[in-house]
Amino acid sequence: MRVAVVVNEQGGTAANQASLGETLRAAFDKAGIDADLLLVPSEQLPDAIEEAAQAAGFDALVAGGGDGTMSLAAAAALRHDRTLGILPLGTLNHLARDAGIPADLDGAVGVIAAGRVRAIDVAEVNGHIFVNNSSVGLYPLMVREREAQQRQLGRSKRLAMLVASIRALRHFGRRRLSIRIAGQEQPIVTPLLFVGNNRYETSLFALGRRTALDRGELCLYALLVHNRRQLLSLAIRGIFGTLDQQRDFVSVTGVTEAEIDSGRPVLNLAADGETLQLETPLRYRVRPRALRLLMPEPQEEAEAVPSAGSGG
Repeated sequence: MRVAVVVNEQGGTAANQASLGETLRAAFDKAGIDADLLLVPSEQLPDAIEEAAQAAGFDALVAGGGDGTMSLAAAAALRHDRTLGILPLGTLNHLARDAGIPADLDGAVGVIAAGRVRAIDVAEVNGHIFVNNSSVGLYPLMVREREAQQRQLGRSKRLAMLVASIRALRHFGRRRLSIRIAGQEQPIVTPLLFVGNNRYETSLFALGRRTALDRGELCLYALLVHNRRQLLSLAIRGIFGTLDQQRDFVSVTGVTEAEIDSGRPVLNLAADGETLQLETPLRYRVRPRALRLLMPEPQEEAEAVPSAGSGG
């Protein structure tokens, strides 16, 4: 197997590994993979991924980084009909986690070497691909504040996000939005609207898991709080796992398209942890099983296969 590997050297755990290149080369060599490895800073990542996706002679495009990196890589893989492999080197690695890809490098490289390909869904908003989720309201503000702290103060991503979350609670605000699904329109006033690629478990500011990546559906959650005190109460209940979906959220699941409008010509939003500013309305849709991803065998399938030497 020959793969093109592009790693965000400033992303998540990668930023703390001085010998990351050597470690990765050793892992690929050990797995018997011919890897064309490139480590680049964040600002060069889009061009590097695009060039790697276009290059001939590779069996797969492999991206190393967090969910923002995976979003870029998924879009490039779709444009150039590539299979995608993941090295989970970000802070949270939601796609890798939900796909069952091991967090350690040897385990992740082992998944790539096994060559098991599965088709998963991606979603898009106004043509921008995302693999996990998008949101309007408080979370994009938190992401912008986090990025400013990282850039100006050199804070870690986790610390910057904690401070950003506290400031977001202090500057509580709600958005007047309109949600259109299948020709039906519903106005809503909410501090946070969340759109997921497939169904998420509900929690606040800390994403739950997805049990499937290929159901061909979007989920929408809007927080039902009116002031800072209610939001803080909801956050505390989220920490202790006592959220009530009927009381705390407006939720819509099992849809393939949704349109979000507001009185503003543009809206700030987040997609896979990165901020965007797009013209309204925001048109979301799911693209069922559009992305080929190198994934481990599902646990239930592995358990159903008899071990060698068993039986008759």
